[in-house]
Amino acid sequence: MTDRKVQGDDYQVQYDPASATVYFKGEIALGGPKDYAPIVNLLNQVAALEPPTIQLNLKELAFLNSSGISMLSKFVLGMRKNKGTQLIVLGSKQTPWQKKSLKNLERLLPGLKLVVE
Repeated sequence: MTDRKVQGDDYQVQYDPASATVYFKGEIALGGPKDYAPIVNLLNQVAALEPPTIQLNLKELAFLNSSGISMLSKFVLGMRKNKGTQLIVLGSKQTPWQKKSLKNLERLLPGLKLVVE
């Protein structure tokens, strides 16, 4: 894996190989697919490792714009190919957008485990 961290002025996305967790922190409001490419590359590199589980920890992600939600949705859809990997998405009830938006990910990947607490 080449990069384990992607960061900007207001956000950080970091992969922890010990727990196979990708941590999202801050506020991500990038332009479009081109701007999200580094994050997509990081997620795809993690998926390519084919760990038994991958956790996406969004608990500290205060904001994600529609382009970011689209990027996340496409990644979740792509995980259908990784039959041996359980995808777990962790969210926070304290962040209003997460309860509504993250629920939709379950429809995209039936085996996805969503934990919003």
